[in-house]
Amino acid sequence: MVETTGEESLLAQVRGMVQWTLGWLRPLPNTAPDSAVAFTDLPPFGVNTFLEQEVEIEKRERSLQMIADAGFRWIRQSFPWYDIEVHGKGDFDDRRHEPYRSAWDKYDTIVDLAEAHDIAIIARLEAPPAWSRADGTEHGAFAPPDSYQDFADYATAVVDRYRGRIRYYQIWNEPNIYPEWGNRPVDPEGYTALLCLAYQRIKAIDPDAVIISGAMAQTSELGTWNSDYQGNNLMDTIFLQRMYAAGAGDCFDIVAVNDYMLWSGPTDHRMTQREINFSRPMWIRDVMVANGDAAKPVWLSEMNSNAAPEGIPDRFGRVTLDQQARWAPLAYERIQREWPWVGVTTMWFFKRASDQERSQPFYYFRLVEPDFTPMPVYDSLSAYLSALEPTLYAGVHQETTWPLTYTGGWEDVDDLTATLGGYRRATSAGASVSFNWEGRRLELVPGPGEGLIQVTDEAGAVCEHLLNGKPVTLANTFLSLPHHVTVKRLDGDVSVDQIVIR
Repeated sequence: MVETTGEESLLAQVRGMVQWTLGWLRPLPNTAPDSAVAFTDLPPFGVNTFLEQEVEIEKRERSLQMIADAGFRWIRQSFPWYDIEVHGKGDFDDRRHEPYRSAWDKYDTIVDLAEAHDIAIIARLEAPPAWSRADGTEHGAFAPPDSYQDFADYATAVVDRYRGRIRYYQIWNEPNIYPEWGNRPVDPEGYTALLCLAYQRIKAIDPDAVIISGAMAQTSELGTWNSDYQGNNLMDTIFLQRMYAAGAGDCFDIVAVNDYMLWSGPTDHRMTQREINFSRPMWIRDVMVANGDAAKPVWLSEMNSNAAPEGIPDRFGRVTLDQQARWAPLAYERIQREWPWVGVTTMWFFKRASDQERSQPFYYFRLVEPDFTPMPVYDSLSAYLSALEPTLYAGVHQETTWPLTYTGGWEDVDDLTATLGGYRRATSAGASVSFNWEGRRLELVPGPGEGLIQVTDEAGAVCEHLLNGKPVTLANTFLSLPHHVTVKRLDGDVSVDQIVIR
């Protein structure tokens, strides 16, 4: 029942099983699990950082060292507009303190340190300065600028400075909820206009840049204005569908959504449109498939459970430190096993610069205390990632996917007739590719040409297959069990376009 409901008390499990069973009477999301999906071939483990708030460079360095030591390969880091173009349009000097300095200095250091620790950056472009709005902060500090061109100018300034060093850029954050679009109604069409302008301008400067949509918050609210807090929230699936209707499908490479474990654990498989649980991204994927975007991935920008102690409001649910530590690896495991259309997932969050927010439930997502004391969830993720044996599960996997280990000579070939535009070809005798897989059937989809391969499984059994550009079944098993396989080139044209696990 835990594996189905994500609940750990008996009564909640029984209730959850009834809800899960009744869910089969309703339409379920279509996630197109057998589709080839771009940007799912990268190591998926990341964490959110607030490095721009660390005054001492040594603390940024120590943060990135701990992040790398834990096994994370990504940081999602804000490059806030108000902190870069501080005093006015085109003004990149920071004169808030003496001595004056370039506003870029801080971010140059962050990029340098990330590179030194072999950590990739997802740069969040967001947070307009007050000067970008005629009314300043009257409608909230996060309200959009009066001119979307001003936002695009700031975005392109960031991209131009870090071209070739940062590739992934996220436009805004949680535009479907208050207060991330200011003290005004959320606006899918307005956000789409800002996103599309930024996309066009960024791609013109750096065609290799990858644009990620603003991470949508999990919510089932229907946009009703709340006069108490001067804002409103709009259901993520409705917000995304309205984005598509406004033309957003041509303006992003990756759809982002936040996926918190709010009221149950990561194994909660209950599926209704109003259920705000860890399965929520399946409904986002359903909207994408319905709009012809099955080849694009979902990235999870924020993920964790909240370990707020008693006495702190349980706005994000409440778990024990032990539950938080157990659930985080389980969440990563479910993503890899069940959602081949999900790419990078970044934990929320590494640490804050100080403990001034201890009275806020937000604070208790942290992996590390401000003084760098690791929380149990940091230790559990470190142990999980260090022991992880990368494995391919059911789905379609590209030749570049991270669990594959290549030896010998191989080259990447651009080919518009290949899946997602390319394949990998062996260039030396005995070149091989090895990987773990779990499923019932293993298929290799090669590139063009004829060649002979040798396939060796975990028991040492050896067989040969002739490749002729068509899918080849390499293994069939009755049970879905873990396996290991090595595919070696014997002769001719041997290439890998896809690995498919059924």
